[in-house]
Amino acid sequence: MKAGRLVSILLLLQTRGRMTAAQLAEELEVSVRTVYRDVDALSAAGVPLYGDAGHDGGYRLLDGYRTRLTGLTADEAEALFLAGIPGPAAELGLGSVLAAAQLKVRAALPAELRAHADRISGRFHLDAPGWYADGEEAPYLPAVADAVWNSRVLHVVYRRWREPTDVERRLEPYGLVLKAGRWYVVAGPGPRTFRVDQILELTASDEEFTRPSDFDLAAYWEAYQRDFHDRLYRAEAVVRLAPSATLSGPLARAVAANGRTDETGWIQATVPIESVDHAAGEFLRLGTDIEVLGPPGLRAKIARTVAELAERYGNFEVHGDH
Repeated sequence: MKAGRLVSILLLLQTRGRMTAAQLAEELEVSVRTVYRDVDALSAAGVPLYGDAGHDGGYRLLDGYRTRLTGLTADEAEALFLAGIPGPAAELGLGSVLAAAQLKVRAALPAELRAHADRISGRFHLDAPGWYADGEEAPYLPAVADAVWNSRVLHVVYRRWREPTDVERRLEPYGLVLKAGRWYVVAGPGPRTFRVDQILELTASDEEFTRPSDFDLAAYWEAYQRDFHDRLYRAEAVVRLAPSATLSGPLARAVAANGRTDETGWIQATVPIESVDHAAGEFLRLGTDIEVLGPPGLRAKIARTVAELAERYGNFEVHGDH
């Protein structure tokens, strides 16, 4: 929109100083001719904007002229730069909105605070997904976000893990959550949680819904994660761990909570597990730093795996250094 573009030109010149028409056009993704017209409009509106000819020329604002954004403290401005997540914002179709908001904040800050905000954005970067994330695409994310914002009902074909896998659902989307690089939509009735990348088809409707006035997205997500953890770790195992064992996650927390060190320095603890198969794979990664005492089925499975490995590598001779 022209009004937004005029504000952007004003803020760019205020923030960066002299800029050429070509630089402004590239920044705003418009033609140079459009920049000329916008500059004329700003001048006609009384903005003290001047153009210098020559190789080092360009447009600039009269020294001392500033537009003001009120209501922001320095800490709040810095927090915006620290919390800015261009990747997710772009996925939601809000990349340009985030960039414009940060530009306005920079323009509102005094020079010394502006430099401090720039140092923050240059030293902290949020990269939510893990190293080995598949990077699932969520082509319907902008449509879901639009429905969340406008309280519109969605009709989707959704793929779930159990049969029947592909099901039709009517969603009243209350909110979106980004967790470890993956988007989830929390939707009524229920509410329930759905992975956005598992939406196979989506039809937006004109039907509006009323979001419960007492619904708290952050509180719901916290409770959902606790419930997910409780459902995930339904069993327990008793293990002995070497002092050198490297632990993390639920295993580390359980050992810290109830582990007992014996006379050899090893630690015995009861730890949560998802299933025998999953626990066997996780515990085998610790090699000789762990001994499973129970349940018997888990101990037996690990013993069988170790025996099969020993047989497979039985003819391998280990040679020392010469």
